[in-house]
Amino acid sequence: MTELSVLDLQNLRHLIGSYETSHCKMTTYAEQAQSPDVKQLFQEAADSAWKHRQELMQFL
Repeated sequence: MTELSVLDLQNLRHLIGSYETSHCKMTTYAEQAQSPDVKQLFQEAADSAWKHRQELMQFL
């Protein structure tokens, strides 16, 4: 595996943090949604953000 530079690590940290924030927000929105369709939309977005976060964590 190729070594990561400091800039690569900083970018990964930024991206992982962004996906984690998105996951938390979308989960909260899903919990507060009244419409089942809107609730599902937000939950799918939260799941997607978590999946991408987990994929990026594999680079560390």
